Amino acid sequence: MAEISAAEVMKLRKMTSQGLMDCKRALAEADGDIDKAVEILRKKGLSTLAKRAGRETTEGIVVCKRSDDGKAMAMATLCCETDFVAKSDDFIRAADTLADYALACEADEGVEQLLDTAVSGKKFAEVVTETASTTGEKIAVGDYAKFVLSGPGLIESYVHFNKKVGAMVEIATDSEEVASAEPVRVMAVDIAMHITAARPLAIDKAEIDPAVIEREKAIFAEQVKNKPPQIVERIVEGKMKKFYKENCLLEQAFVKDDSKTVAEVIAAAAAQAGGQAKVTRFVRFDVG
Repeated sequence: MAEISAAEVMKLRKMTSQGLMDCKRALAEADGDIDKAVEILRKKGLSTLAKRAGRETTEGIVVCKRSDDGKAMAMATLCCETDFVAKSDDFIRAADTLADYALACEADEGVEQLLDTAVSGKKFAEVVTETASTTGEKIAVGDYAKFVLSGPGLIESYVHFNKKVGAMVEIATDSEEVASAEPVRVMAVDIAMHITAARPLAIDKAEIDPAVIEREKAIFAEQVKNKPPQIVERIVEGKMKKFYKENCLLEQAFVKDDSKTVAEVIAAAAAQAGGQAKVTRFVRFDVG
């Protein structure tokens, strides 16, 4: 059996971020062959993933990254089993790496596409395997989305200080000058923060799944089923108006000033910039 030096152990540790004893054992098993040792540690990571496949990943981090030209932004979540691991250097490093992969991914959504994305010849699926091996926990990408501007506008995001929830919003404008105006940029960040806090289901009621609308109507009708039909209809109509105000982004009361709706906040910022603006899409991700 080849003698394993401390330098070789440290080299393998630097390459894989695994524990010293794990690296030493892998090198011993590989008879000093560092490439084989890397493969052994990768298999260990896969084994960890397999053993913990059924476990819940209710902790983690929301990450977000913007392209250098500002025309694209990606958001994703990296999840694990415990808060202890979520705060570990290895997990945070993997989450930071995830942001790079998310921005590099060619697909606009889809966790599998993100896992299959390669940066410098390495797929993110491999990063997940290595991190699982290092931390001893199940590691998984929870959500992923990427926005790319197709015309004048801007993309902004907000991630809460605990890094467990965040939102990304795309706003179209009638010119690049409006998009770059300070009132519009401030407004876009505020809208992302609002989405994070207020959990809207859709931009407006036209975007809400018809099945959801019918479900809510049925629930409201059941609550007042003993009243005359014409009364039931009016009550359901009133409750649906309230439902839209609570769940449609543009109708919601703005979290920073509930005397205004989100639609009014957007219109006011655009007017200050001398143009028009509208929300075209958003995502809200949380961990847990």
